[in-house]
Amino acid sequence: MTASSHKAAAGRGGRSERTGRAAVRGRRRPLRTAGIVAVSLLVLVTAGAGWYYFKLTGNITTFGADGVSPQRPAQGSGGQNVLVIGSDSRSGDNSALGGGEGDVGRSDTAFLLHIYKDGKHAVAVSIPRDTLVDIPPCRLPSGKWTAPRHNAMFNAAFSVGESPQGNPACTQNTVEKLSGVRVDHTVVVDFEGFSKMTSAVGGVPVCLPKDVYEGDLNPNRHSRGERIFAKGPQTVSGQQALDYVRLRHGIGDNSDIGRIQRQQAFVGSLIKKVKDQGFNPGTLLPLADAATRSMTVDPGLDSADKLLSFAMSLKDIDLHNTKFITLPWRYQGERVAVVHPAADTLWADIKADRTLDGEHAGGPSDGTAPRAPAGGTATDAGAGTGTGISVAVYNGTTTTGLAARAAGQLKAAGFTVTGTATARSQDHAATTVEYGAGKEAQARTVAARFRDARLVPTAATGIKVVLGATYAADPAAEGPTAASAGPAPSPSPSSSSSIAGQARSADDDICSGLSYG
Repeated sequence: MTASSHKAAAGRGGRSERTGRAAVRGRRRPLRTAGIVAVSLLVLVTAGAGWYYFKLTGNITTFGADGVSPQRPAQGSGGQNVLVIGSDSRSGDNSALGGGEGDVGRSDTAFLLHIYKDGKHAVAVSIPRDTLVDIPPCRLPSGKWTAPRHNAMFNAAFSVGESPQGNPACTQNTVEKLSGVRVDHTVVVDFEGFSKMTSAVGGVPVCLPKDVYEGDLNPNRHSRGERIFAKGPQTVSGQQALDYVRLRHGIGDNSDIGRIQRQQAFVGSLIKKVKDQGFNPGTLLPLADAATRSMTVDPGLDSADKLLSFAMSLKDIDLHNTKFITLPWRYQGERVAVVHPAADTLWADIKADRTLDGEHAGGPSDGTAPRAPAGGTATDAGAGTGTGISVAVYNGTTTTGLAARAAGQLKAAGFTVTGTATARSQDHAATTVEYGAGKEAQARTVAARFRDARLVPTAATGIKVVLGATYAADPAAEGPTAASAGPAPSPSPSSSSSIAGQARSADDDICSGLSYG
């Protein structure tokens, strides 16, 4: 081999060796490049999410917890209770979205959402704004507390203090007094926030039972005007969605009750739309951005982390297990009165984490007993022994002899009855069991002896039973019969015991059950 051929071979060998090393480097470079890109993307995504969370947190407005009453119901058997208030304040950017005058915050709608401990069931209880309730002492912007108000309209609680942002703490206090259920969180959404949320999800499917005109939305118009909604299914967002949920006249009996039913259908449809799109950041972040811009929350939900964590806790709730119900009601003149004992049963079920049919959401293995059957005695329901439990008995009705009858039953079950008397008022519809600090477990044992009894925590010591009309009219109880106990509560659209049958599910047909009257 010549010198030139050696050089050529050496050159070929050198090139071959270099080519091999280059090939190895070539195989490594894509791997290293992919790793660098992945890390870079992770950094960018993390930084972006951090910026977005910071942005969302900056959007959130909170109301002070110093307005929440110090006299609150005890915690229930599990789950979370979230009070959602729709505010129709016309202040700020809301003025362009609806009628009305003045800057005082008003409550247009409200419901208490109970998320069951199993994370797979939820129920929203709508409270009509014209419901006559007792408003407890509430804190004014000046720091002073108001005197309690009796027989006031429910939505008046939000306007206490007459501030533009309203008084969500006063509404929370009123709901807790009305229901005996402890509210874990309160959220206020105004016109602007609602409008932007519907746009963020690309619109919400709804249905109208008839054509709707401008005069239906604004009865002061004195003319029919243009048609704004056609009869049947359609998708609405922004101002049109707001018009849909505010619509009251021209459908059914023009009542707030009918509007509540359409609002329940709307919220169910919105939930379905979000679930169909998926519980992921791409869906939730734009929705959260829209919501938090016009949302006021209690201090327990004062960050994006907390709000998104709460939203993610709803992802496993099936649409069919998301229920909507209106607080049992009847008309009282132009206002709405709460119907007992149906309302008491509803609140007791929520506090005990029972579904509307009286069963426990977690099933028998959870350890919580189902509701006692209507008409059954406490013994039938498996009430525990009263040994070691002292209780005073008061007759809260005009039917004579009830306190002595109940005292005899309690003594036979081993309870110590410390005395009997007539209650300060004799208009109690349901039986209540009042108890002081540290007595809740014993009070539950007492309550199990009375059908649909309601637990009420008080500042006093000991346990006190105040008998109501439900006890007087209970044919299963010993003593006077229902016929001699006086008239039963008057019938109403929601006074039957089949509360579960009146509920709406989030997967119901959007065109069904849209109006009352």
